[in-house]
Formats: sequence, structure tokens, C-alpha cells
Amino acid sequence: MNSALRHTAVVALVELARSTHYEDRADAGHALAAFAGTPEAAGPLLELVLDRADTHVTRVTAHALLQRQDRAGLSLVASALAVAGPHHADWIHTALRDAFTVYATERDEAMRICEELAHDPDEHVASGARELHESLARIDCVLHPA
Repeated sequence: MNSALRHTAVVALVELARSTHYEDRADAGHALAAFAGTPEAAGPLLELVLDRADTHVTRVTAHALLQRQDRAGLSLVASALAVAGPHHADWIHTALRDAFTVYATERDEAMRICEELAHDPDEHVASGARELHESLARIDCVLHPA
């Protein structure tokens, strides 16, 4: 793994996330989600999930984070959800349904991670994880294990 190149990529995506054009910010959120586990990406990703100017950025970034199907992505979405207003929360929940409607096994794994995150010392992560868990429990997936 080339740490220097990865850092350079994150720096470039963070700069793109500051664009005045919503398309740039949405693209930055989508791409930056791949680096959700890096400390320098966390703040910009939270800002993109809670984008002040366009909820398209919210949906795209939240969906990319949720598609990771891991602790890093779910914790960032949970943290954002804990402080999101109703409009942003609706788009985060839409991204959640988009990411976890097909496979019950993926939804169930996300629920397990959210159960762990519900005990996180960061209260935003913990409360958002509880809300994500409740929403995931209401999703009726298309495909279930045989």
C-alpha cells in the first residue's frame, strides 16, 4: 500500500469536497467514502453527509459510506444521523434502504455492527447507531438465506 499516494488522493478529494458545485461535492463524497477509515477523511465526510446546500450530496455520500458495510462507514453515517435535521435524516434513511434492501445477510451484519456502535463512547455515534439499527430492522429484504 502506498501511503503517500493515498494521502495525496484524500487531500485532493477533500479539496473537491469544498467545491461550490454540488456535482463535485457528490463525486468527492462518493470517492472519499473509500477512505472512511482514515482520520483526515472523517470530518469532510461528515460535512458532505450533512451538506448544507444540496441533499443529493447527502444521499450519494451516505450511500457510498453504507455500501462499505463496515464499522467505519456505519459509524460516520450514525454520527451524522445523530445531528441531522429531519430533511437530511430522510435522505440518510433513503440511502440506508437503497444499500440494504436486497440481501438480508448484509442487513443483518449491518444491524450487528450497529448494536456494537450503540455502546460507542461517542454519544453521537451511539445514538445514531441505535436509530440506524431500528431502521434496518424495519427493512424487508428481497433475498433471505436458504
